[in-house]
Amino acid sequence: QANKASEWFFVIGVIMSLWSAFLFDHDNVIFSKQVRNVALMMPLYLIISFACVSLGIIGYRVATFNDCINAASELKQQLKEARKDLEKRGFKFELQ
Repeated sequence: QANKASEWFFVIGVIMSLWSAFLFDHDNVIFSKQVRNVALMMPLYLIISFACVSLGIIGYRVATFNDCINAASELKQQLKEARKDLEKRGFKFELQ
């Protein structure tokens, strides 16, 4: 995971370096006003794009989440066993 994080930090660093170079005119190239306006808003576009992609991924993963029927039945069995064990030890359940 640290490897993937370092890749992302590198990419973000490169993008921010290019954006700041453009912002402060370090490249001595004259751009049109439209290009400059788009470039100035690029961080906002990237954040909005990241949010949309993240929501899409989360939605897809929720929609394709597998039901674990075997695990659910095993958990129910463990709960029954724990309840019986607690009743043997004197714990009384009020809600059935």
